[in-house]
Amino acid sequence: MKKSTKRWKVLLGGVLMQLCIGGIYTWSLFNQPLAEKFGWSRTEVYTAYSLIVFIFAFVTIFSGRLQDKIGPRKVATAGIICFSLGLLIASQATSLMTLYLGYSLLGGIGVGMVYVCPLSTSLKWYPKKKGMVTGITIGAFGMGGFLFNFILSYLINTVGVSATFMVQGLVYGVIGLFGASLLRVPETDEKSQMIVNENDLSTLKMLKTKAFYLLWVMYFFGSLSGLLVIGMAQDIARDTVGLNPQTAGMAVAVAAVFNAVGRLGWGALSDIIGRLRVFAALFLLTALGMTSLSMFPLNAFTYFALLGIIVSCFGGFLATFPAVCSDYFGSYYFGSNYGILYQAYGISALVGPFLLTLFEVETTVFFIAGLLALVGFGLTFLVTIPRSYHAEKNS
Repeated sequence: MKKSTKRWKVLLGGVLMQLCIGGIYTWSLFNQPLAEKFGWSRTEVYTAYSLIVFIFAFVTIFSGRLQDKIGPRKVATAGIICFSLGLLIASQATSLMTLYLGYSLLGGIGVGMVYVCPLSTSLKWYPKKKGMVTGITIGAFGMGGFLFNFILSYLINTVGVSATFMVQGLVYGVIGLFGASLLRVPETDEKSQMIVNENDLSTLKMLKTKAFYLLWVMYFFGSLSGLLVIGMAQDIARDTVGLNPQTAGMAVAVAAVFNAVGRLGWGALSDIIGRLRVFAALFLLTALGMTSLSMFPLNAFTYFALLGIIVSCFGGFLATFPAVCSDYFGSYYFGSNYGILYQAYGISALVGPFLLTLFEVETTVFFIAGLLALVGFGLTFLVTIPRSYHAEKNS
């Protein structure tokens, strides 16, 4: 089989899996139906989304190392099975604890096992187009919310929220397992054609660099706004902006489209103008969007426009940080290294709900997130590419 054919099959497999696990970005559709059916508060229901994001980010630490050792196909297969089982358990949930254990814990473990596999594998096949490939792979994660939005809305309204979880579990399982079967790493002769980064640093050596900590904080600030807005997109539209339920429901689709477009566009642009320039633009736009969301009266047009800006930037961060991780610390240990860096994303998922409980007014939290984005902009001027470990030892 030609190398180009093998590469495209790997990319296709990654896209299929990411579309499935990207279904977690439709959570805004489930907030109100679950609250109404079981009498739970919106914060309690939203916590399920925050937990799955945190848990899946945490699991990438281990799944990254595991797929480096035993291969991405086995890890991704196990992950899809866990994610599907988590959704099936959620379909039977009548208590918050069952929902958290099924959807958040088991589902989060599954997403965490799947997420890093296509990303790491694709980078090995496309070493010259890191931004583009991460944009496509992670863009599929964002597009999953759009593709399944209307189907899930229909199912929730017709068969109910619990049965919708069951349908998700079955469909994602079939599609995801097929995608996992397509993953494979380049063979020895194919690897020899790849660009080798001279700064291949192990995780321990990466943790000794100043660049890692700056990037970690930047990732945290960049993720906070997007996670807040995506998880509450429909609720903000209905309760804060005052849109009718039908129009408010479009917020999930709008967020999903701009999430995917941002991942594709910003990731590819970073290959051309540089990662840090893209980060600077993303932080400024995020700061503008979040402060505007907190300070000005909104209608449907202005809300969807701001939502698009914020979520597009969020997608851009998620597409560009894997590329900069590979640039700075090499590709050989990418699975392990990115798993550590990715914890910034997971921690931000927990900080969002904490801020919402700390402040009674949601717009105050949006303003704080905007200020943190400005701090992130300033940090982009402090990051420098770390010297190789060997260069440091010999200097």
